[in-house]
Amino acid sequence: MKKNKEKTAHSMFSNIMFFIKLLFEVSPMLVIGEFAWGILMHVPPRLISVIGVKYIIDVVSEGERLERIFAAVGIIALIIVVSNVFTWIFREFFWNMERERVYYGLNKKLYDKARQLDEESYDNPDFYNNFILTIESSSDNIQNLLGLVRNYVGNIILLFSIGSVLLTIDPVCLVIILFFIGVFSPLSKKIGNLQMQRRVDNTRFHRRSDYFQRIFYLQDYCKEVRMNEISPLLIERYNDAATDVVKNQKYYWKRISGFYMIQESGIQILGFMFVLPLYLGYCVLVKNSLSPGEFVAAFNGAFSIASSINFLTVWAVAVFSERGKMIEKYREFLKTDFRISDGKNKAEKGKPKEIKIENLSFTYPGNSEPTLENISLTIKPYEKIALVGYNGAGKTTLTNLLLRLYDPTEGAILIDGEDIRDATVDSHRDRFAAVFQDFRLFSLNVGENVALDKEYDSEKVMEALSHSGFGKKLKNGTETELLREFDDEGVMLSGGESQKIAIARAFYKDCPYVILDEPSANLDPVAEYNLNRAMTEAADNKTVIFISHRLSTTVHADRIYVMEKGRIIECGSHDELMKKGGTYARMFNLQAEKYREESKA
Repeated sequence: MKKNKEKTAHSMFSNIMFFIKLLFEVSPMLVIGEFAWGILMHVPPRLISVIGVKYIIDVVSEGERLERIFAAVGIIALIIVVSNVFTWIFREFFWNMERERVYYGLNKKLYDKARQLDEESYDNPDFYNNFILTIESSSDNIQNLLGLVRNYVGNIILLFSIGSVLLTIDPVCLVIILFFIGVFSPLSKKIGNLQMQRRVDNTRFHRRSDYFQRIFYLQDYCKEVRMNEISPLLIERYNDAATDVVKNQKYYWKRISGFYMIQESGIQILGFMFVLPLYLGYCVLVKNSLSPGEFVAAFNGAFSIASSINFLTVWAVAVFSERGKMIEKYREFLKTDFRISDGKNKAEKGKPKEIKIENLSFTYPGNSEPTLENISLTIKPYEKIALVGYNGAGKTTLTNLLLRLYDPTEGAILIDGEDIRDATVDSHRDRFAAVFQDFRLFSLNVGENVALDKEYDSEKVMEALSHSGFGKKLKNGTETELLREFDDEGVMLSGGESQKIAIARAFYKDCPYVILDEPSANLDPVAEYNLNRAMTEAADNKTVIFISHRLSTTVHADRIYVMEKGRIIECGSHDELMKKGGTYARMFNLQAEKYREESKA
């Protein structure tokens, strides 16, 4: 993985503004509404507690008529009602809907970027952990950041509003407040750093424990778990993982809560419950510089300003610091340049061209030994090529390099004389249909699963299914839903049926090259024979590269490459390799003997 060389560390304010800008791009009215909500939520009640209460106390103290008090109370009630009605309408009829819109809009940006991830990114534990954290925290970031921004804007307006009032009464109150906040606010950064590190560690530990959750609810593991004695071991490992999560929470909770206690004790107890009341009492009882209304207004105003400044410089800084670091990861992810990058040319599908692999070597990230070493071969147009060898020989890695899921460490792959790295990634991969050993079906209908597209030709889909040997009756034809994530009546397929759906993708796609990685792994011998015959007929106008451990599928290949420890050790047709009596001949004879013994049994 290759990252931008530009500086990626941003200030907390820069990260917050970046995220607000993203929110504004998706839903401008949501951001504006949040600002208005914050102002109405904080400013009117606090101003009433200062100006309104001062006015009422002064009216009572001066012996004025009660009508003025009733009028003041009526105005106060009207302001509160209007504010509450606005916030209720905004929250109930707009906020929930727009929040979901923002959530899906921002996640779409993440998914669009994630689609570009090359295989190497998944091999990097640090990057993959940050990737998972970014995806999982997207909704949390939106929810928390909207609330933070709302409260932040409201408290800023409140601070200036009441600060102006308080300055006219007694400026010393502000000095007392600012002093105590200034002394204890540096702890906010420490708290924010601890909260962020806790989230990072939590993601790593939860990823471990979530693995066991998948084991017990995914159908893939159902038979293995129920037919063996693996459950106690899995539960034991799950308990260990859960214990790590709890220990991690305890580790950070002790530190974070300790710093919070020191911070809150210093500001709230020492500053606002001891020093500030002493000063106000001195002004009233000794200096006689404050009237009863001014005393209440000064105390309420000082408390409001103290709460606002405390929020803006202590609590919000700590939380914004944590959120800022999360947003930093979000920004880094969106701006990451991956190893697999586009070339300048657009590859054309057309007819098959010559594929030439020159001195190709590849080492997986983190490994010291190469998986492929100095591979050279040429595949002529329309040839049917088989790659065989024991597990770990490098067969799948070679096809992954051909598809540009990885790029080689050394050497090059040329199609019609052009390095595949000179073509755009999408146009290059569009030349290939690939059926992977670890294929996946999607919770879509049959047609969409075969075509891998929303728009598809139903007749062509059925033809492709026929070539793959798929014979299951489909209630709704190509519109039959598979799996049950979105449809309770979705069809569940056997392993062999699923593989035939995956193989049909290769027959459906209009492209010059086909890669089949273990195409008959889940098929019975009859289905395997029919697949080989259908593949030969349907792929007559394509170049086919297939990997197989069942050497009966390689008999009719034009050429067979035998791989061992990342090298090609034999090459030729089936008959040529059998005459040589080398590795291929031994592997074939061993499998043939096994089949003969099984048939006798």
